[in-house]
Amino acid sequence: MSEELSVQGKALLIVDDDRPFLNRLARAMRSRGFAEVRTAETVAEALEQVRVDPPDFAVVDMRLEDGNGLDVVERLSKTKPEARAIVLTGYGNIATAVTAVKLGAFDYLAKPADADAIFRALVAEPGTRAALPENPMSADRVRWEHIQRVYELCNRNVSETARRLNMHRRTLQRILAKRAPR
Repeated sequence: MSEELSVQGKALLIVDDDRPFLNRLARAMRSRGFAEVRTAETVAEALEQVRVDPPDFAVVDMRLEDGNGLDVVERLSKTKPEARAIVLTGYGNIATAVTAVKLGAFDYLAKPADADAIFRALVAEPGTRAALPENPMSADRVRWEHIQRVYELCNRNVSETARRLNMHRRTLQRILAKRAPR
């Protein structure tokens, strides 16, 4: 097995607009040995931190309230080419993954990703393949997660969510009333 990078004495920037997730991930990364863990909730705040003191590592959510997290990845890549950035997103698709890597991301993870998976991605040797998940989500669960994300993006408006998902409003209401599939 290849040797992992050391994070001792290294700085990490975490950019996410979900404050509880941001705080949990920051605590988890501090406990894994990062010397400095900084956080930002907006693209503007993150870009300023990269400009003032570029971190060695970054975990960046792709969709933020004030823009696209890929702008942060691109700026970090230009400012400090040896830095490693991981892109997190709940809207994973091949096109955005390719764009993220072209702009300088080291890896691309779909949410929900736990702290262990994020840490492994940050310290992995270049060219290593990620392990397959032991318990991947079922197709029903992936569909349910997508519906929940769109529902939240529409500020919990059932009619708007149904329109965007191209489904009948009553069908959506039945899905939302049920528990999440496994």
